[in-house]
Amino acid sequence: MKGNNPYLVVILIQAIYAAMFLLSKAAFDHGMNNFIFVFYRQAIATIFLTPFTFLFEWKTAPPMPFWTFCKIFFLSFFGITLSLDVYGIGLIYTSATLAAATTNCLPAITFFLALLLRIESLKIKTTSGIAKLIGIVACLGGAAILAFYKGPSLRFLSHFHLLDYHKGLQHQGHAQSGAWIKGCFIMLLSNTFFGLWLVLQAFIIKGYPSKLLFTTIQCFLSSIQSLVIALAVERDFEQWKLGWNVRLLAVIYCGEKVGFVYTETTLDINGMIGLISVLGGLVLILGLYSVLWGKNREHMPKDTQDVEQQASGK
Repeated sequence: MKGNNPYLVVILIQAIYAAMFLLSKAAFDHGMNNFIFVFYRQAIATIFLTPFTFLFEWKTAPPMPFWTFCKIFFLSFFGITLSLDVYGIGLIYTSATLAAATTNCLPAITFFLALLLRIESLKIKTTSGIAKLIGIVACLGGAAILAFYKGPSLRFLSHFHLLDYHKGLQHQGHAQSGAWIKGCFIMLLSNTFFGLWLVLQAFIIKGYPSKLLFTTIQCFLSSIQSLVIALAVERDFEQWKLGWNVRLLAVIYCGEKVGFVYTETTLDINGMIGLISVLGGLVLILGLYSVLWGKNREHMPKDTQDVEQQASGK
């Protein structure tokens, strides 16, 4: 049973993400500004994490050098604030279905960035190396298919319209293929920022191992950065009001459950699904699992790999 615990945790996390997708979609469809949403998310995450930081690490955390604080500031800006804001802009040009699909490129992008920074290695002559290389190419190919091809729409017997506030705007935006392609590249840019954040924070954690305090500081700095950006973009006070509605629920849920770790990917419940988009998504997911399989095999004991190779040779 213990061996299945990681899989149960992954299923639980995906269920939490699914609820976050729906609530985020509802908040945006009720007219909430993306930049304001990011600020509230980061602020709620900071408030949620601060008591735990004081309780578990405040007394044991080492003093933070000023240069480390500066690194965390820029890491928060590019990896959290800018990543979330850019991703929201990408949603304007495309659909939330594609936004959710492009997040599957994140492991491949992260591995590629780690490879450039010489944190990871790629052994072409090994099975794991070939699998990771194929996975990276497949992820990029799947993303390209999603960006450049849509294909005929798949119509289901029952098409459930749950959130249709921006339905007309979505169809109007999708009519411009140039805007769609631009949105795809913007989303990939956001995932690149997030992947770079995942890679670079490993260097900071080595020098400053208090992970909970490190996380809380990032949320705090990101909330300040998001506030400045939101004030510059949206100065209508009415847009800042939450009220007792789905906007408040989405902000609280996304801030507490996910905090700074996830972008506001949302599910496009209203839009029709293109056949080519489905195929592109499948290619992208296969590439993702190819990278993960190669990474997992790389960490297997050498004796186990030799036994598997002999068995496959027979």
